[in-house]
Amino acid sequence: MNIGIALLSGGIDSPVAIALMKNRIEIIAAHFHQQELTGPGETEKVKKLIKKLEIKKAYLVPFTPVLKHIVEKCKHKDYFILQKIVMMKAAEIIAEKEEAKYLITGENLGQVSSQTLSNLVSITKHVKLEILRPLLTNDKEETIKKAKELGTYEISEGPEICSLLGPKHPATKSDWQTIGKELENIDFTLVKEAISKAEIVTN
Repeated sequence: MNIGIALLSGGIDSPVAIALMKNRIEIIAAHFHQQELTGPGETEKVKKLIKKLEIKKAYLVPFTPVLKHIVEKCKHKDYFILQKIVMMKAAEIIAEKEEAKYLITGENLGQVSSQTLSNLVSITKHVKLEILRPLLTNDKEETIKKAKELGTYEISEGPEICSLLGPKHPATKSDWQTIGKELENIDFTLVKEAISKAEIVTN
C-alpha cells in the first residue's frame, strides 16, 4: 500500500481528512507543535487523536524555533502561508525517511486565510510531493458532522494553537513567486534539527 504523510493539527479538519484516506493509503502523521509556548496540553490532545484514529506511527516535531524564525525573517502578513509551506517541506523530509509518496492535509478552500485559492496555489507551487486534500470542497458543517461521527470533534474542540504567532491581518491573496523570495530568508537547517528532535509515537 502507498504511504502518505498526514499533517495532523489539533483542529477539526485534519483528523477527518485522515479518516477519509485511511482505507486507501497507509497513514503516518506529522504534528508540528509549539509546546514550548503552549504547554503539554497541545501534544496530549494530538496523542488522543492519534489513538482515536488508530494511526500506527506519528512524528511530534518541536517547531517553535522554526516558527519564531519565520516571524523574525519574513513578512508577517505571509506567516500562515509560509508556516504551511515549511511544515509541508518538513513533512517531505519525513516522507523521504518513510518512503512515502504523498502528503495529506485537511485544507478546505476559502475557509481561513492560508486556504484561499491564490494562497493554496502559492503553497502547492513550493511543495514537491503530491498533496491530497480530501476536504478541499467540503462544507464546514459536513466536516463537523463527520468529526462527531468519528468521535474526534470533542477532542478537537478549542482554540487553534497554530495561530499563536500569526498576524492579526494575514494575507488572503499571494503571488507564488513573491512567496518563493520570502522562503529564501528561511534557514532550513532549523527544520532538519526540529525533525531530529521529534518524538515518535507508535500504536
